Formats: sequence, C-alpha cells, structure tokens
Amino acid sequence: MTPFARLLCALVFTASRNAKLRVLRRYFEATPDPDRGWALAALCGKLDLRSVKPAVIRALVEERVDPVLFRLSYDFVGDLAETVALIWPDTGAKGAPLLLSEAVDALRAAGRQEAPALLARMLDRLPADERFALIKLATGGMRVGVSERLAKTALAQMSADVSLEDIEALWHGLEPPYVPLFAWLEGRAGAPSVDLALAFRPMMLAHPIEAALYSAGEQRENTQGEALTLARMAERLSPADFIAEWKWDGIRVQAIATPSGQRLYSRTGEEIGGAFPDLLAAMRWRGAVDGELLVMRDGEPAPFADLQKRLGRKAVSARMLREFPAHIRAYDLLHDGERDLRDLPLAERQARLQDWLARETPVRLDLSPPVPFESWEGLGQIRAGARAAAQEGLMLKRRDAPYVGGRPMGPWFKWKRDPLSADCVLMYAQRGHGKRSSFYSDYTFGAWTLGEDGPRLTPVGKAYSGYTDDELKELDRWIRAHTTDRFGPVRAVEPALVFEVAFDAVQRSSRHKSGIAMRFPRIKRIRWDKPAHEADRLDTLEAMIAQ
Repeated sequence: MTPFARLLCALVFTASRNAKLRVLRRYFEATPDPDRGWALAALCGKLDLRSVKPAVIRALVEERVDPVLFRLSYDFVGDLAETVALIWPDTGAKGAPLLLSEAVDALRAAGRQEAPALLARMLDRLPADERFALIKLATGGMRVGVSERLAKTALAQMSADVSLEDIEALWHGLEPPYVPLFAWLEGRAGAPSVDLALAFRPMMLAHPIEAALYSAGEQRENTQGEALTLARMAERLSPADFIAEWKWDGIRVQAIATPSGQRLYSRTGEEIGGAFPDLLAAMRWRGAVDGELLVMRDGEPAPFADLQKRLGRKAVSARMLREFPAHIRAYDLLHDGERDLRDLPLAERQARLQDWLARETPVRLDLSPPVPFESWEGLGQIRAGARAAAQEGLMLKRRDAPYVGGRPMGPWFKWKRDPLSADCVLMYAQRGHGKRSSFYSDYTFGAWTLGEDGPRLTPVGKAYSGYTDDELKELDRWIRAHTTDRFGPVRAVEPALVFEVAFDAVQRSSRHKSGIAMRFPRIKRIRWDKPAHEADRLDTLEAMIAQ
C-alpha cells in the first residue's frame, strides 16, 4: 500500500499535466503486477468495491471518535478520506506491510456484513498516508487530477512500439489488473488477445462552438451574443465543410449487436442495457450504432423527464415498458456487421448508415436526419427554433472527419440553444471537495413565492460552476460574514445576495419542495447590485415549463 499512497500524494500535489505523466509512468514502471494494475483500475474508475460505501466508513470512525468532533473535522477538511486518515486513532497494531493487491482481493471477497470489520482492521495497521490511500481505493473517489485518458497516455509512454491509439483500441476488452497489457507494454508479449465484438468503442465528443471562436475571457465578456458568433463562424469556418444535425434531448448511447449478444453503453462506457430490456430484445441486427436514447411516442421524442424515469433502474415493470417505450435515433454507424467503419469520412459513414437501415430495417431505431443549410445565418435561424422544437441545439460535424475517440478540437462542434435565465437568491452554501474543500462553493438558491406570512423563498436549484476563482473567494467571504444558521457542512445565509442563474430547461419535479427542477444550472453572474426582493418569483419559472 505504501507505493500507492505515495503515488496519490504525489498526484495531489502535482499540478502540471506533464509532471503527472512522469509520476504515473515512474509508478507503473517500478511497481510489480498485480498492484500496478489495481492502481490503474482505481485511477480510471474501473474498480468497484461494492461492499464499502462512505456511510460505512463514517459509521466506523464515529464508533472510535467523538461523532461531533468527527463531523466538525469533516466539515472543515471537506474530504472524507483525508479526515478519517488523520482522525483515526492509533491502536498500535502492527503486522506485515499491506499490499495493494491484498487489500483489493480481501475487499472484493468480503460481503456487506464482513466488510466493515475487515476495513477497520486494515485501517488499524496502517499509518495516516496509507489510510488515506485505502479509503480512496475503497470508495472509488480518487479526485487526484487524473483522467482515464491521462493514465492511458502514461501507459503509452512506457513503450516505443505501442501508441495511445493502440491502447484505446483494446481498452474495453481488457480487465483489471491488466497483466497482459503491461506485458505487452514492456515487450514481454504481444498485444493482448481480446474479444472486441461486444466491446465499447470510445466515443467521439464535441467542443462547444464558442471554444473555437472565443478565448475564455471573451466568452464571459461577449455582449453581442449570436451576431458576433455568426460573424466569427463566417470568418473561420466554411459551411460547405460541415454537416448539421439536431442535438436530441436524450442521452448519448452506443448500441452493439453481434451473434454473441447485445450491449447498450452510455457515453462513458457503462453498460446500461439492464434498464432497457425492450431495446435489447429489438436489437436483432448486426453492427455498432452511435445514437441518442429517447422515449418515443407516436414517432415523436418525449420530454427528457420521461427518459429519466427509466435511467438507472435495476428492474423495469411491464407498465414502465408500456408507458415509456425506449428508442434510439442513430447519428453514426461504427460497424456494419462486417467491418469497422470508424476510419472512413463522416459523409461516407452516414451514406452507409442509410444503406444499413434500409437493409436491416431495425425496430426501435431510426435515422437522425441531417439538417440542410447553405449559410451560418440560415442555420442560425433554424437553431433559434430549437427550444420550440424541444431540441438541445445543433451539432456541426466535418464531412471529412473520421470517428476518433475522445474530444479532438476541430471535427465536431455543438451549437446549443440559448439558455434560460432567472435571478435567484442565495439561501444555502456548502463546502466543496478537493481543491475547494476550504471554500463554500456549492450554492442552493431560491425564488420568491407567497406564503401564509407573506413572500418567502423556496429552493429551485443548486450550482457549483460559472464563477472565477477570484469570485469564489469573494463569495466565500460574504457567506462567512452573513451566516444565519448551520446544518453540518451547510450554512444558511441572509437572503440578500442575488445570482443570475443560467439553465437549459425547467421541469416539474415531485422530489423538490418548489415543485420544479432546473436542468444544468450554473452561475452566470453575481448580482451584487440587485436587491434581493427584486429577484424572480416561482411563477416566473413555472411559466418557463410551458415554453
């Protein structure tokens, strides 16, 4: 466990991407199998120790430390693993050094009943830095600034003969602790033999069109809006080079069907077919399709809220299948049942997709047709109707672009509909995590409604993005100076600060006290100048639902 603990510590205190790559490479080269493979799985989010949850760890520490002291400490530190590692009492227990693979094997084999006592015994025999690493490992919340792609980039640097693209091609056919992968990287064996027929293909993702047209500062300061965007698009991008299509309001999926079976993956590679047995049963075709998962009724997509009712379910009732029928609207064809098409230009892949649909005549799957246009101004007029058409916006894809996993700059852009906005009053603030653990960075805000005693605030959303680091510091100072009550890590504040909140949509919600829920809210502007009583009312937000 010691090398893994040192790795996490080094990553936490390393900001530079290149420096993180050097740290990762040194660890992978110096650490034996299978420990380095389990570390790789943990960093990439591929290690799921289901028997250990944060609630279990909190219960364990509260048996050994005054619960009030622990909660106050957790509130101050903001990170569960760091808090427990530091506050866990030293029992003097000693033993042989704990290997990472030993910890993983024991926790994977333990059931929910045995896991707490097992974890406690491990924590008793470890120093603070290794307790930190063990808890991070057990809960899966690394937060050390390493993405899956960064880890795979470090792996590629171990070999002169294996590229990042080679690793990406095999990744989803590999399983932890990746012993054949490391043997290949070190030249001790050939490429791992894996069955990729049903494996997830890394998805190609888009950048916001603004990323190609503006610097970050220009985006915040842009007051000309769409007029400037269209002018820059005309200056820097040729309409003839791009295909446009609607960005449907569902979730991106990859559907794969072979003689071996059927799989339905989310954009991150999570297998979600269990919640959509109706789709799996209908996948009698052969191939791999990139598309949008929707609930469809009478040939028209239903609101996203209907799809949400099915996401994440372990069991789906007959009533749910009947009332919320799942459907895929296809964007792209990655495999036609005979060959991988990802190296072909988009225009050719889409032509093959249309031929494939005519040949296979799939059930519960249709084409997302291109949106014809001749100029950016004309396309801008089409985009202006996106909200009325219940679309998220438009996608712009280069005709000559192959399908490349990840988010390359240039081939694909998303041009989302303009967000809605409302002025809301800050009600509660909560400490963040990781680098933000010392700041109140998560904000719950409300709108005015009429109560028995007059106007009162009711929560309508929560956001933790959209502001600069300097604004965060200023907000943190204001919150500390205007706190009226405390609820564990949450502070209630005076109803005196207004946020202009941008959000994609608003919908009915029985889970929220206000009866509504914002979709993707973020702080657009801090209205230091606006009196709280002039903020928006709940009925203003309710009126947006009809839009």
